[in-house]
Amino acid sequence: MLTDNEVQTLITKRGTLTAKERQIINDHMKVTVEMLESMPFPKHLKNVPEYACGHHEKMDGTGYPKGLKREKMSVPVRIMAIADIFEALTANDRPYKEPKTLSETLKIMGHMKLDDHIDPDLFYVFIEQKVYLDFAEQFLQKSQIDKINEDNIPEYQVDK
Repeated sequence: MLTDNEVQTLITKRGTLTAKERQIINDHMKVTVEMLESMPFPKHLKNVPEYACGHHEKMDGTGYPKGLKREKMSVPVRIMAIADIFEALTANDRPYKEPKTLSETLKIMGHMKLDDHIDPDLFYVFIEQKVYLDFAEQFLQKSQIDKINEDNIPEYQVDK
């Protein structure tokens, strides 16, 4: 009685995308890598492909498109990953989700740090220097800018 697509949708354990749909979304980075790496960038822009394509990588190597671990990623790529996640969580122009508040976003990112998805040292700087607040004051809705209690951010301190 059910189509194959309906069965796949019903057995999806997390989120609303099937494995096939998730792969289609993830493939945007593969296409981006191929396109950018084929372009003849001038010397001062030679790292554009790396920076543009590395923001979905994770410190533990489970990201994409290349599955790089922290030691194989440049600092700018690790910074881009934090910026991309923060922007995605707080974005107020996505029709499929409500934007998160600062406190919700930083709590989620704190868990991502614990799960070895984002760079712990750079996340520490992001919190300590209140980089998130500079962005929020310029780009977020006032209702998203709530009080931040750093004690509620899971393990934001640098691992020692």
